[in-house]
Parts: sequence; structure tokens; C-alpha cells
Amino acid sequence: MNAENRRVLVCGMARSGIAAAKLLRSMGAQVTINDLKKEEDFGGALDELRRLGCRFGLGDAPQAHFDGIDLLVMSPGIAWAKPFIQEALARGIEVIGELELGARLTQGALTAITGTNGKTTTTTLTGEIFRAAGRRTHVVGNIGYPITASAGESAPEDMTVAEVSSYQCESISRFHPQVGAVLNITEDHLARHGTMEVYVEMKRRIFACQTEADTAVFNYDDATCRRMAEGLRARILWFSRQEEVEQGAFVRDGSIILRIGDREQTVCRTDEVRIPGPHNLENALAAVAITGAAGVDAGVMRGVLMSFSGVEHRIETVRELDGVVYINDSKGTNVDSTLKAIDTMTRPTVLILGGSDKKTSFAPLAERIASAPLIRHCVLIGDTAEQIRAALDAAGYTAYTMAGYDFDACLSACRALAQEGGCVLLSPACASFDMFVDYEHRGRVFKEKVMALK
Repeated sequence: MNAENRRVLVCGMARSGIAAAKLLRSMGAQVTINDLKKEEDFGGALDELRRLGCRFGLGDAPQAHFDGIDLLVMSPGIAWAKPFIQEALARGIEVIGELELGARLTQGALTAITGTNGKTTTTTLTGEIFRAAGRRTHVVGNIGYPITASAGESAPEDMTVAEVSSYQCESISRFHPQVGAVLNITEDHLARHGTMEVYVEMKRRIFACQTEADTAVFNYDDATCRRMAEGLRARILWFSRQEEVEQGAFVRDGSIILRIGDREQTVCRTDEVRIPGPHNLENALAAVAITGAAGVDAGVMRGVLMSFSGVEHRIETVRELDGVVYINDSKGTNVDSTLKAIDTMTRPTVLILGGSDKKTSFAPLAERIASAPLIRHCVLIGDTAEQIRAALDAAGYTAYTMAGYDFDACLSACRALAQEGGCVLLSPACASFDMFVDYEHRGRVFKEKVMALK
């Protein structure tokens, strides 16, 4: 893609928008940046863009800056169905997302990982395996480091591993990973996508440009993933912790096995995988299949699986105080993710639930809590507290406390309820935007407040 002298409007000035604007300016594009916020709302975060020569169109609707524009680059936070996007297309303006822009300008091999849960852990783990194998690796995407921040630094021999969200998939067109993977599919983001059918189709779009020379990796234990694999042109590899698959990664007699073509390798024992829980065994199997598709040796994988301790905000032990362990799982932003966190608990647990609404059902979560002997109490916060309370009542579970929007009151209640030998688990099953900037902000606040407890 030649960006020199292209007239580009970048919409949405979060991390991905700022990175996209910097990359485009470095390639000689004429860039106008747009956001509904005004410049004073950014507190100096845009100073570098001004020094680079970007034009500012802040506080306005995007269409106020369409004249003379031939490319519109969208933040993933902006839904593709917005009327101004359709207006841009009608005016002949090319519209792409930040992920698409970064992928077009990235050199080297590209791996894309999506799914409802486990993306950040699997993406990080995959990147660590590639690095251990001697590949210069960029770990990017929805993980918090935009692909446009690394694209300009990439080289033909590099590997880029991208965590891809369903929001990002809305605006891709020529996105072409040599290896793509879907980890699992459960109900999520219906406030954005409307139906599960649309949500699944968004995830499947990462394979649209793959050819017979590429590889698609799927979770064999997930029925939706098995259906998604039908009709693809790419070679299919599976991963499974329940069955022995014909091609891919699986468990046999307590060991992770990788079989590709006629070659079968033993990677390691399942009890040697450092990150805990059955869901993390699935993440490890996925990373083995993905890196195996790229030719990484099992011995390299084993060393990383035995040492990799996980990612921040995902079942992260913060501290132990008065015999109570505090665990940060702020990345538990949907029901299925929180169910997986519950499965890893080995102590009597006080669970913090609630946040902004994704239009998903809390009934499966409430039913699991009602039948899980280690979940002794729930503290409910945020916009969805009443919905979760209703679901718990319907499941016959009444050991809950309402904490509204007061995070200090929430932690005080947890401390009073938790007993020595137990734990406090923040795994909200919801997005964070009612009380926090994002899940990372929520996790950091939780950790700061827990570390301040006397």
C-alpha cells in the first residue's frame, strides 16, 4: 500500500487511532484526525501528532471533514453500521479499519488469533514461543498494542501475531493471515452485533482471504468452531483436550501431542503447563497447533509452556492478606470467561460481578454459581447489578451484596465476607465502561486498592 500524499481521515483517537495517524504521516500521507472529543479533552496526548503535521478535526462529526478525503480509517470502537460510514462509501471514499491498515503495511508472516475467550493469553503465549524459536516477533492488536504501531518497524523475516476482536473484523477486506485461529465461541458483544449469527460471521472473516497455502486452526471441542471450519480453502488443524484429533494438538495419556502430516511429537506433560486451569490447557494446545503450523519444534514449545506464567488481569494473584488471596480477573468481560475463572478456584470465594451491559444472559452464570460450593458470596456492582441479582434470585442463590457504583464499598464488603483460607475474585462477566476506562483500568484500580489494604 502506497500512502504517500493520500488524504486520510482517521476517526477515533484512542490508542489504535493515534498509532494509525503516526504511521500514515511517517509514510507521507496527509492526515486529518477526528474524534467527538475536543483537543483539551486529551490532555496533551495529541501533541506529537501536531508536531508531525496532522490536521485536527476534533469535536465535529466525521462527515464535516469528508471533502478531499480518499481514505477513511476507523477505530474498532466505531460500529460499521454508523450512517457516516455509509455516506463515505456512497461518496467513493475507501473505508478500512486500523487492523486492515496495519496488516497491509506489515512485512513478514502474519498470525491472527480470535475467539470469545483466551485470546490475550494465547496470543501472548504464541508470541513467546515464536521468540524462543528465534523469530523477531511483534505481538499486536486487541491485546493493547496496535498493529499500526509495529507495522513500520516490521521486516520480511519477522513474525506478527495479532489478537483480533469481532469489532475489528467488521472492517477488514484484504486481511490475510498465513495462520488464523478461532479458540472458542460463546455469547458476547450482542449489543454491537445483534445476533449470534452475525457475531460468528465476524469471527470467520479472518479466513476469507486465506488460500490452500495457509492454515486455519480451530477448537475441536467447540461445535460452533467445527461448523466454522466447513468450506474453507486453508489447511485445517485442530486442537482438543477431550479427543485425539487427526491433525493438530491433543492430549494423550497426560501429555500434549502435536501431529502434523506424518510427524508426531510429544510436547510436554499437561501438568508441566505452568498456567493453571482447563481453559489454559486449551490455550496451550492452541498455541502448540499455531506455532507447529509454522514449523516450530516441540522442544521449544515445551520450554515456554513450562515457564509462561500468564498475562496481567487474567486470574492474576495480587496479594494474600490475613489469609485471604485477592485475584484480579478483570479480563473476565463475559459470562463464559467468568465461568472459566470459577472453574480454577480451589478456595472458598467471594466473587465480584457486574459492569456495563453487553446484552447477554446471566442465567448460565447464576446457575453455575448456585451449584458451585466454593462460591460463598457475590458482591454486585455497576450497570448490570440488578440484572445479575435477578438471575441469581431465579437460580435460588441469595448470598449476594449490592455495592452500586462504589468500588471502595465493594472491596470493604469483600474483606468483611472473605474468611481466612479463602479468596476474593474480581471476575465481573461484564465490560467495564460504566465505571472505568477499560478492563485494564478496572484491574489496575482493583490492584491498587487491594495493595493499599492494611
